[in-house]
Amino acid sequence: MHERISINHLCFPGASLQQLVGYWRELEPRCVSLVSPPLLQADTAPLHEALAGGAFRLETIAHMFSSGRSLTPHEEDWQAGRAELSRLIRIAEQLGARSIYMLTGGHGSLGWEQAAEAFAAAVAPCVTEARRAGVALLIENALPLYADVHIAHSLRDTLDLAELAGIGVCMDLFGCWTEAGLRASIGRGVPLCQIIQVSDYVYGDRSLPSRAVPGDGAMPLRRMLDWILGAGYTGAFDLELIGPRIEQEGHFKAAGRAAERLGEMLHALGA
Repeated sequence: MHERISINHLCFPGASLQQLVGYWRELEPRCVSLVSPPLLQADTAPLHEALAGGAFRLETIAHMFSSGRSLTPHEEDWQAGRAELSRLIRIAEQLGARSIYMLTGGHGSLGWEQAAEAFAAAVAPCVTEARRAGVALLIENALPLYADVHIAHSLRDTLDLAELAGIGVCMDLFGCWTEAGLRASIGRGVPLCQIIQVSDYVYGDRSLPSRAVPGDGAMPLRRMLDWILGAGYTGAFDLELIGPRIEQEGHFKAAGRAAERLGEMLHALGA
Protein backbone atom coordinates (compact mmCIF):
# COMPACT_ATOMS: atom_id res chain seq x y z
CA MET A 1 0.00 0.00 0.00
CA HIS A 2 1.21 3.52 -0.82
CA GLU A 3 2.95 4.89 2.26
CA ARG A 4 0.84 8.07 2.31
CA ILE A 5 -2.54 6.29 2.45
CA SER A 6 -4.34 6.11 5.79
CA ILE A 7 -7.26 3.78 6.54
CA ASN A 8 -9.96 5.43 8.67
CA HIS A 9 -11.83 3.70 11.48
CA LEU A 10 -15.07 4.75 9.72
CA CYS A 11 -14.28 2.24 6.95
CA PHE A 12 -15.24 -0.44 9.51
CA PRO A 13 -18.30 0.85 11.38
CA GLY A 14 -18.90 -0.79 14.73
CA ALA A 15 -15.53 -2.52 14.84
CA SER A 16 -13.80 -2.72 18.20
CA LEU A 17 -10.21 -1.54 18.59
CA GLN A 18 -9.07 -5.17 18.62
CA GLN A 19 -10.98 -5.91 15.39
CA LEU A 20 -9.58 -2.77 13.77
CA VAL A 21 -6.05 -3.82 14.56
CA GLY A 22 -6.77 -7.12 12.83
CA TYR A 23 -8.07 -5.39 9.70
CA TRP A 24 -5.08 -3.06 9.62
CA ARG A 25 -2.63 -5.93 9.93
CA GLU A 26 -4.22 -7.61 6.91
CA LEU A 27 -4.38 -4.45 4.80
CA GLU A 28 -0.88 -3.28 5.86
CA PRO A 29 -1.30 0.52 5.73
CA ARG A 30 1.57 2.65 6.96
CA CYS A 31 -0.83 4.98 8.81
CA VAL A 32 -4.32 4.68 10.30
CA SER A 33 -7.03 6.95 11.71
CA LEU A 34 -9.49 6.58 14.58
CA VAL A 35 -12.66 8.09 15.97
CA SER A 36 -12.52 9.38 19.52
CA PRO A 37 -15.31 7.52 21.42
CA PRO A 38 -13.41 4.19 21.79
CA LEU A 39 -10.32 6.06 22.97
CA LEU A 40 -12.34 7.92 25.59
CA GLN A 41 -14.43 4.95 26.69
CA ALA A 42 -12.75 1.63 25.93
CA ASP A 43 -9.58 -0.24 26.85
CA THR A 44 -6.88 1.01 24.48
CA ALA A 45 -4.36 -1.71 25.39
CA PRO A 46 -4.67 -3.55 22.02
CA LEU A 47 -4.04 -0.30 20.20
CA HIS A 48 -1.05 0.64 22.36
CA GLU A 49 0.45 -2.79 21.70
CA ALA A 50 -0.14 -2.57 17.94
CA LEU A 51 1.32 0.93 17.66
CA ALA A 52 4.32 -0.06 19.74
CA GLY A 53 5.00 -2.80 17.20
CA GLY A 54 5.78 -0.14 14.62
CA ALA A 55 3.81 -1.61 11.70
CA PHE A 56 1.74 1.57 11.39
CA ARG A 57 1.34 4.94 13.04
CA LEU A 58 -1.75 6.79 14.23
CA GLU A 59 -2.28 9.65 11.79
CA THR A 60 -5.38 11.39 13.14
CA ILE A 61 -8.43 11.10 15.42
CA ALA A 62 -11.94 12.29 14.52
CA HIS A 63 -13.78 14.10 17.33
CA MET A 64 -17.04 15.95 17.94
CA PHE A 65 -16.14 18.93 20.09
CA SER A 66 -19.62 19.56 21.45
CA SER A 67 -20.82 15.94 21.31
CA GLY A 68 -23.68 16.85 19.01
CA ARG A 69 -24.78 19.98 20.90
CA SER A 70 -25.18 23.42 19.37
CA LEU A 71 -22.66 26.18 19.94
CA THR A 72 -23.57 29.01 22.30
CA PRO A 73 -21.79 32.21 23.37
CA HIS A 74 -21.85 31.13 27.03
CA GLU A 75 -18.59 29.83 28.48
CA GLU A 76 -20.35 27.52 30.93
CA ASP A 77 -21.70 25.59 27.93
CA TRP A 78 -18.18 24.93 26.65
CA GLN A 79 -16.70 23.37 29.78
CA ALA A 80 -17.62 19.73 29.14
CA GLY A 81 -16.46 19.81 25.52
CA ARG A 82 -13.26 21.62 26.44
CA ALA A 83 -12.46 19.10 29.21
CA GLU A 84 -13.10 16.14 26.91
CA LEU A 85 -10.91 17.59 24.15
CA SER A 86 -8.15 18.23 26.70
CA ARG A 87 -8.32 14.59 27.74
CA LEU A 88 -8.21 13.45 24.12
CA ILE A 89 -5.13 15.58 23.48
CA ARG A 90 -3.34 13.74 26.28
CA ILE A 91 -4.40 10.38 24.83
CA ALA A 92 -3.32 11.47 21.33
CA GLU A 93 0.09 12.47 22.65
CA GLN A 94 0.50 9.11 24.37
CA LEU A 95 -0.44 7.25 21.18
CA GLY A 96 1.74 9.40 18.94
CA ALA A 97 -1.17 10.76 16.88
CA ARG A 98 -0.26 13.62 14.60
CA SER A 99 -3.62 15.39 14.74
CA ILE A 100 -7.23 15.55 15.94
CA TYR A 101 -9.84 16.73 13.44
CA MET A 102 -13.13 18.08 14.70
CA LEU A 103 -16.73 18.89 14.10
CA THR A 104 -17.57 22.08 15.95
CA GLY A 105 -21.06 21.64 17.34
CA GLY A 106 -24.24 22.79 15.64
CA HIS A 107 -25.37 26.19 14.40
CA GLY A 108 -28.22 26.39 16.92
CA SER A 109 -29.70 29.91 16.88
CA LEU A 110 -26.42 31.70 16.16
CA GLY A 111 -25.37 33.36 12.94
CA TRP A 112 -22.26 31.91 11.32
CA GLU A 113 -19.93 34.61 12.58
CA GLN A 114 -21.24 34.31 16.15
CA ALA A 115 -20.93 30.55 16.08
CA ALA A 116 -17.38 30.76 14.68
CA GLU A 117 -16.32 33.18 17.40
CA ALA A 118 -17.87 30.95 20.06
CA PHE A 119 -16.02 27.90 18.77
CA ALA A 120 -12.72 29.75 18.56
CA ALA A 121 -13.07 30.97 22.14
CA ALA A 122 -14.16 27.55 23.37
CA VAL A 123 -11.13 25.70 21.98
CA ALA A 124 -8.53 28.42 22.65
CA PRO A 125 -7.01 26.80 25.78
CA CYS A 126 -6.92 23.43 24.00
CA VAL A 127 -5.10 24.97 21.03
CA THR A 128 -2.28 25.98 23.35
CA GLU A 129 -2.32 22.60 25.08
CA ALA A 130 -2.25 20.69 21.79
CA ARG A 131 0.62 22.79 20.45
CA ARG A 132 2.68 21.95 23.54
CA ALA A 133 1.83 18.26 23.10
CA GLY A 134 2.84 18.25 19.45
CA VAL A 135 -0.70 17.36 18.30
CA ALA A 136 -2.31 19.48 15.57
CA LEU A 137 -5.95 20.47 16.06
CA LEU A 138 -7.91 20.60 12.80
CA ILE A 139 -11.36 21.49 11.54
CA GLU A 140 -12.94 19.63 8.61
CA ASN A 141 -15.50 20.62 6.03
CA ALA A 142 -18.79 18.68 6.23
CA LEU A 143 -22.02 18.80 4.23
CA PRO A 144 -24.85 21.17 5.31
CA LEU A 145 -26.93 18.11 6.21
CA TYR A 146 -24.70 17.95 9.31
CA ALA A 147 -25.70 21.46 10.44
CA ASP A 148 -26.89 20.03 13.76
CA VAL A 149 -23.29 19.14 14.66
CA HIS A 150 -21.09 21.44 12.57
CA ILE A 151 -20.85 24.95 11.12
CA ALA A 152 -18.18 24.66 8.38
CA HIS A 153 -19.86 23.41 5.21
CA SER A 154 -17.55 24.62 2.45
CA LEU A 155 -13.80 24.54 2.17
CA ARG A 156 -13.70 28.35 2.16
CA ASP A 157 -15.76 28.58 5.37
CA THR A 158 -13.56 25.90 6.91
CA LEU A 159 -10.43 27.89 6.10
CA ASP A 160 -11.98 31.05 7.55
CA LEU A 161 -12.83 29.20 10.76
CA ALA A 162 -9.40 27.57 11.01
CA GLU A 163 -7.66 30.92 10.60
CA LEU A 164 -9.93 32.50 13.22
CA ALA A 165 -9.28 29.70 15.72
CA GLY A 166 -5.57 29.38 14.96
CA ILE A 167 -5.79 25.72 14.00
CA GLY A 168 -5.33 23.55 10.91
CA VAL A 169 -7.59 21.88 8.37
CA CYS A 170 -8.77 18.40 7.45
CA MET A 171 -9.82 18.69 3.79
CA ASP A 172 -12.59 16.24 2.85
CA LEU A 173 -12.74 16.15 -0.94
CA PHE A 174 -16.21 14.55 -0.87
CA GLY A 175 -17.54 17.69 0.82
CA CYS A 176 -15.94 20.31 -1.43
CA TRP A 177 -15.41 18.91 -4.93
CA THR A 178 -18.30 20.87 -6.50
CA GLU A 179 -17.26 24.28 -5.12
CA ALA A 180 -16.44 27.25 -7.32
CA GLY A 181 -12.83 28.41 -7.17
CA LEU A 182 -11.75 25.05 -5.77
CA ARG A 183 -8.20 25.18 -7.06
CA ALA A 184 -7.67 28.56 -5.40
CA SER A 185 -9.17 27.27 -2.14
CA ILE A 186 -6.91 24.23 -2.26
CA GLY A 187 -3.89 26.48 -2.77
CA ARG A 188 -4.95 28.59 0.19
CA GLY A 189 -5.73 25.54 2.30
CA VAL A 190 -2.70 23.31 1.77
CA PRO A 191 -0.42 25.29 4.12
CA LEU A 192 -3.01 24.70 6.89
CA CYS A 193 -3.81 21.13 5.89
CA GLN A 194 -2.63 18.14 7.91
CA ILE A 195 -4.85 15.39 6.45
CA ILE A 196 -6.90 14.99 3.25
CA GLN A 197 -9.86 12.60 3.08
CA VAL A 198 -10.59 10.77 -0.14
CA SER A 199 -13.64 8.90 -1.42
CA ASP A 200 -15.87 9.19 -4.49
CA TYR A 201 -19.46 10.03 -5.43
CA VAL A 202 -21.66 8.28 -8.02
CA TYR A 203 -24.18 10.53 -9.77
CA GLY A 204 -27.73 9.77 -8.65
CA ASP A 205 -26.87 8.46 -5.20
CA ARG A 206 -29.18 10.10 -2.67
CA SER A 207 -28.43 8.27 0.56
CA LEU A 208 -26.53 9.82 3.43
CA PRO A 209 -23.76 8.84 3.50
CA SER A 210 -23.30 7.88 -0.14
CA ARG A 211 -19.59 7.42 -0.68
CA ALA A 212 -17.90 5.18 -3.20
CA VAL A 213 -14.49 3.66 -3.81
CA PRO A 214 -12.17 6.18 -5.55
CA GLY A 215 -12.49 5.75 -9.29
CA ASP A 216 -16.01 4.34 -9.19
CA GLY A 217 -17.73 7.73 -9.34
CA ALA A 218 -17.78 11.17 -10.91
CA MET A 219 -15.39 13.15 -8.72
CA PRO A 220 -12.33 14.42 -10.67
CA LEU A 221 -10.00 12.93 -8.08
CA ARG A 222 -6.85 12.80 -10.17
CA ARG A 223 -7.21 16.48 -11.10
CA MET A 224 -7.79 17.50 -7.48
CA LEU A 225 -4.90 15.37 -6.26
CA ASP A 226 -2.68 17.02 -8.88
CA TRP A 227 -3.68 20.46 -7.57
CA ILE A 228 -3.07 19.35 -3.98
CA LEU A 229 0.36 17.90 -4.67
CA GLY A 230 1.25 20.87 -6.86
CA ALA A 231 0.42 23.19 -3.96
CA GLY A 232 3.06 21.41 -1.87
CA TYR A 233 1.01 19.04 0.28
CA THR A 234 3.22 16.38 1.88
CA GLY A 235 0.80 14.70 4.31
CA ALA A 236 -1.39 11.61 4.31
CA PHE A 237 -4.51 10.78 2.31
CA ASP A 238 -7.17 9.25 4.52
CA LEU A 239 -9.73 6.83 3.07
CA GLU A 240 -13.17 7.39 4.62
CA LEU A 241 -15.58 4.91 3.02
CA ILE A 242 -19.15 4.70 4.30
CA GLY A 243 -22.57 4.11 2.78
CA PRO A 244 -24.65 1.48 0.93
CA ARG A 245 -22.14 0.89 -1.87
CA ILE A 246 -19.41 0.09 0.63
CA GLU A 247 -21.70 -2.16 2.64
CA GLN A 248 -22.80 -4.04 -0.48
CA GLU A 249 -19.24 -4.70 -1.59
CA GLY A 250 -18.01 -5.47 1.92
CA HIS A 251 -16.04 -3.06 4.07
CA PHE A 252 -12.74 -4.94 3.97
CA LYS A 253 -12.84 -5.56 0.21
CA ALA A 254 -13.82 -1.95 -0.50
CA ALA A 255 -11.00 -0.62 1.68
CA GLY A 256 -8.44 -2.78 -0.09
CA ARG A 257 -9.67 -1.82 -3.54
CA ALA A 258 -9.80 1.87 -2.58
CA ALA A 259 -6.22 1.79 -1.32
CA GLU A 260 -5.08 0.18 -4.57
CA ARG A 261 -6.93 2.73 -6.72
CA LEU A 262 -5.73 5.74 -4.73
CA GLY A 263 -2.20 4.38 -4.67
CA GLU A 264 -2.20 4.11 -8.46
CA MET A 265 -3.28 7.75 -8.75
CA LEU A 266 -0.65 8.96 -6.32
CA HIS A 267 2.12 6.98 -8.02
CA ALA A 268 1.06 8.31 -11.42
CA LEU A 269 1.26 11.86 -10.07
CA GLY A 270 4.73 11.26 -8.64
CA ALA A 271 3.76 11.17 -4.97
